Amino acid sequence: MPSPSLAVAGGRHDESPVRRGPWIVRGRSALLVLSSFAGGLAMLFLVLEQRPGGGWRVVDISVGAVASLVLLVRHRAPVVIGLVLAVAGAFCATAGVANYVALFAVARSRRIEQAFVVALADIASSLVFWLLYPANSVLSLTVVVNTAIALAVVAWGALQQKQQDLVAVYRDRAARIEREREQRAEQIQMAERARIARDMHDSVAHYISLIALYAGGLAVAGDNAKNVGTTAETIRTTAISALDELRTVIGVLRDGTVATPQTTEHEHTVAGLIDEARQAGQLIVARLDLPDNSGDTGSTATLREPPNAEHIYRVVQEGLTNARKHAPGALVTVHVRREGSDALITITNPVEEAESALPGTGAGLSGLVERIATVGGVAEHEVVDRGENTHEFRLSARVPLR
Repeated sequence: MPSPSLAVAGGRHDESPVRRGPWIVRGRSALLVLSSFAGGLAMLFLVLEQRPGGGWRVVDISVGAVASLVLLVRHRAPVVIGLVLAVAGAFCATAGVANYVALFAVARSRRIEQAFVVALADIASSLVFWLLYPANSVLSLTVVVNTAIALAVVAWGALQQKQQDLVAVYRDRAARIEREREQRAEQIQMAERARIARDMHDSVAHYISLIALYAGGLAVAGDNAKNVGTTAETIRTTAISALDELRTVIGVLRDGTVATPQTTEHEHTVAGLIDEARQAGQLIVARLDLPDNSGDTGSTATLREPPNAEHIYRVVQEGLTNARKHAPGALVTVHVRREGSDALITITNPVEEAESALPGTGAGLSGLVERIATVGGVAEHEVVDRGENTHEFRLSARVPLR
């Protein structure tokens, strides 16, 4: 069979209605059918010297029209349609273009082995057509031309398939990278919100425990109006600070913002924190041995801000708050010292058998362990047996001074 001039359009990806609009898909499909049928008619009337005549010519044209229409559903069963059109092309000249379009669909959407099977069927079809109309060309030319066309169509379709697969891989990879980027951003935001909430939890717990301590002092103040007034004013200001901190964390968790709350707490020193607790009535023995400290154990001790001072402050704050909750009235020892490039903090207090009046969830200690780990430090807490049925709670931490 002579070499037809193929006008192949589109494949499974290009003609998908998901990729293109419905009018584009319909227009491409109509163009494909018309091109296939026009190519078959051109072969019948312009290319072939020996052609079917009489009633068989009408049958040939009709089969070619049906073969071109079948191309509209070639992606549903491309191999079957390719083989059927190869059989049609063996007897009808007007189907000689449609069978190669079907071959292209197989090469573009199926394995290369299946495409070669359909290609062999098309080559065999050309031999059958030559047997029916041998005057059109010599056998060798028919075999060479149709083999070359079949191989070219298979190569073109396979190349299109690889290209589409590569585009799909890149598209999926880009979508995956975008999803991972969004997930990372969300994780960072959630981590930041959790950090802020943890900080506010520590602050609010600190203030509430101070209020409870002040209230206990107020209960034993008796008729001393001056002490009552001073303590009441301290409770009021502490409660306002706690409400401000609580309002901040609620806003963070409600709005999803990650801006660091504007507090003055980080400007405080460990010595100031201890003084504040002592004024509320908590019994504390403190030794602060970091560089530029006085080392004094009294309320006048000062601690200048070393690197990671915020984390040192948080460890001491959590230790004092935990002691006020679970061992009210007990003596608390605080020791902050430097060892090499690290700050070592140790806070101890007796374990009281009586149940604390202040509720606790343990979130403060677990959050503290996580906080210190983020800066390369270690925080631990344990209950130590001191003998004679006495136990001591110990909170220790190692914070890098970097």
